[in-house]
Amino acid sequence: MSKKVLIISSSPRRKGNSDTLCDQFMQGAADAGNTVEKIFLRDKKVNYCLGCGLCTTGKPCPQKDDAAEIIAAMIAADVIVLATPVYFYTVSAQLKTLIDRCCARYTEISGKEFYLIMTAAESDVESMQPTVAAFRGFLGCLDNPVERGIIYGLGVWQSGEVNSTPAMREAYEAGAAV
Repeated sequence: MSKKVLIISSSPRRKGNSDTLCDQFMQGAADAGNTVEKIFLRDKKVNYCLGCGLCTTGKPCPQKDDAAEIIAAMIAADVIVLATPVYFYTVSAQLKTLIDRCCARYTEISGKEFYLIMTAAESDVESMQPTVAAFRGFLGCLDNPVERGIIYGLGVWQSGEVNSTPAMREAYEAGAAV
């Protein structure tokens, strides 16, 4: 059965290492017959949450940016892939800003399958646990999320270094297994 896959690339670099892994996942998912959309957050305007609380009253977020469109795509998807370069052992500011903006409709992001793609200069998986904790912290607020996998593109700094790592194959295979 074909699934609707949404990939959210939070790399500030187009064709950076985490964005490259997104493309591999996307190719695998498409080759397996799924519908795939990739959102490159750098191309979108997502403001910080203002903490105004308006969304807790049942009213939509008053901000006029691209967050509502992205969150609507998350709600419509069957599978959500969150991809981030790791900065100071956590998710990128771009991804964290989007996660914070999900506050208005997070209860509607239910029953989704999730993958995390991360890249880092660090090569130790254990040191990536704060990043994994941030991902799982988001999932822990959602209704019935299913964590399907984490792809570690480690030991990469310069754009393109991920191309010679096992993460390329892992990303493609994870996409193909959706």
